[in-house]
Amino acid sequence: MSQTVRVRLRKPPRVFTFVARDMTLGRNDSCVVRTDRGLEYGVCVTPGEEATPEDEERHKMSVVRRASDHDNLTHRQIKSDEERAKDLCKRKIRERKLAMKLVECEYSFDRKKVIFYFTADDRVDFRDLVRDLAREFKARIELRHIQVRDEAKIVGGIGSCGRELCCTTWMREFMPISMKMAKNQNLSLNPSKISGQCGRLLCCLSYENDMYQRQRRPAGAAPSGDLAALRDDMEDHQAVAVEALKSSTLADVLAEEPEAVAIEDRARPGEFAAPESNGEEGGEDGDENTAVSGQGQQRPVGDRSGGKRRRRRGRRGGGSGGGRGPGGGSGGPAPSAP
Repeated sequence: MSQTVRVRLRKPPRVFTFVARDMTLGRNDSCVVRTDRGLEYGVCVTPGEEATPEDEERHKMSVVRRASDHDNLTHRQIKSDEERAKDLCKRKIRERKLAMKLVECEYSFDRKKVIFYFTADDRVDFRDLVRDLAREFKARIELRHIQVRDEAKIVGGIGSCGRELCCTTWMREFMPISMKMAKNQNLSLNPSKISGQCGRLLCCLSYENDMYQRQRRPAGAAPSGDLAALRDDMEDHQAVAVEALKSSTLADVLAEEPEAVAIEDRARPGEFAAPESNGEEGGEDGDENTAVSGQGQQRPVGDRSGGKRRRRRGRRGGGSGGGRGPGGGSGGPAPSAP
C-alpha cells in the first residue's frame, strides 16, 4: 500500500510531496526521505492519502523510513555543528580578507558534505579557504555563490504584507519582475514601497499583472479565439466574467453591426454614400441630389463639382461677374483704347 504525504524538509524549510510505501505516517511524524541531494530529515505535516499509480510516477521522491531515536539525535547534532562551522568559516574569511559575505552553512544528513552559501560583488578566489575548511571538518566542502534574492530565500523574514516571505515558504523559482508591472497596476513607483527584503522588486507584483492587462484591453477589441475558448476563459476567471456581464462590456465586444460596416466600406470617412441612380439625372439648372443617412432620413447634398468650378472662376476673374480684365484685374469692362 502506497501513500502520498507532505513533508517539510529541514533545509530548505519548504513542503514537498513524497511517496511512502508500506508505511503509514501521521501529522508531526519525523521521517527520513530521499531527495535529489541524498538523504534528508523531515517532518510530515499532513496525514497520508492513498496513492494511485499516476501519483507514484509523478512524485519521484520517496520516504525511506520513519525517523528513529538515532536519526533524531543526528538531527540535533547537525544543527549544533552547522553553527560551529559557520562561525569558523567567518573567522577564516576575515583572516584571509576575502570580499565575500557568508549567508548559511548546511550539513548533509550523512555528514559527508558541508555546503557554504555566500554572496559577493565580484569573483572571489576561495581555493585556499576550501583547503582550510576541508582540513578542519574532514568532509567534502562546497562553496556556492548566490544572489541577493537567494539570500532572502535562505534567511527568511516577514514581508510588508505581514506574512512570511513567499520565496521562503512556497516559491521554488524566481519569476522575472519589471517596473512595467507596477505601472500597469497604478502602484506607487517609490522603490521603498515596491521593493522586498532583498532590495529587488516584489515578487507579488506578478501575481495580478495578467488580470490587469486583461481588464485594460480596449472596449472595441474582439476577444481572441472562438466562443469555446472564450467560455473556457470565463470559467477560469469567474469574477472577471461576472463584472463583464454586469457592465455589458462582453455584449458590446461580441456585438456585430454588418450594416454599419457595409456603409463605411462604400463611403469615405465622414460622408454618406449617395443612393444608386434609377436612370434619372438632375437637370442643368442645379437640381439637388439626395443621400440616405444612417437612420433612413434624406438630406440634401450640394453639387460639389459646381462649387469647385465657381471658386475656380472667381479666382481667375477676381470677382463674381464680368469678364477677365488684362493683367488679372478685377472683373469689369475693359478700358477702351483712345
